[in-house]
Amino acid sequence: MARPLVALPGYPLRAGRIDGWRDKGIAIPEPYVAALDRSGLQEAILSPFDLMDEEATDLLAPFAGLLLAGGGDVLPSNYGHVRDERTFATIPVRDKFELALCGAAIRLGLPLLAICRGAQVLNVQRGGTLFQHISNEMSGHGKPGVEGGQDIHAIELDAGSRVAEAMGATRASCSCHHHQAIDSLGDGLTITARSPDGVVEAVELTGDSWVVGVQWHPEDTADRDPAQQSLFDAFAQECAR
Repeated sequence: MARPLVALPGYPLRAGRIDGWRDKGIAIPEPYVAALDRSGLQEAILSPFDLMDEEATDLLAPFAGLLLAGGGDVLPSNYGHVRDERTFATIPVRDKFELALCGAAIRLGLPLLAICRGAQVLNVQRGGTLFQHISNEMSGHGKPGVEGGQDIHAIELDAGSRVAEAMGATRASCSCHHHQAIDSLGDGLTITARSPDGVVEAVELTGDSWVVGVQWHPEDTADRDPAQQSLFDAFAQECAR
């Protein structure tokens, strides 16, 4: 039986970013692929382009689900804010591509797992906003874009939420490396997990569709933490429907 096919948008890399390559690249970190493979899914890495909302539905038609991965910051203009000097690594074409795909997945009722930046894209697509830089007093959230920049900290999950049911727990140790987070909540989203300092760690879309966004990186530890892998397994079960 063929594995369910999941859309996994990659992101552009500048020339020289990959050792031995003269040209630019389109990439996705391997831990995402490994976690999907363990869950029985087949990913297709998509190259971002200037995608219109009406085209996104057709593009997603062959897929059983959508995974939005981590990465650089979402442009503040997408949620009506002026850019803070600490916002970095923005890629406008990636924003437009993923925002369009996110909206199309929700319209189609596709399962959607949105991770770190992906959860922020989900919130912005639903009309929410972001903290461009969480307070320096909030420790334990790691440093994005830095080798070994992740921190592990405990997160409380709401009992009965999709994320808690998927992970089989209401408390989990999670790997984080982010400096932005959800501020005002997007339409139809519910907060289902927070860190001890109050940062939003998971959101879900109300309704029948399985739409889950997590601020942490489950792929970082999914190879050795069954609770983190179970999040991908639950996504896979929904895609198999």
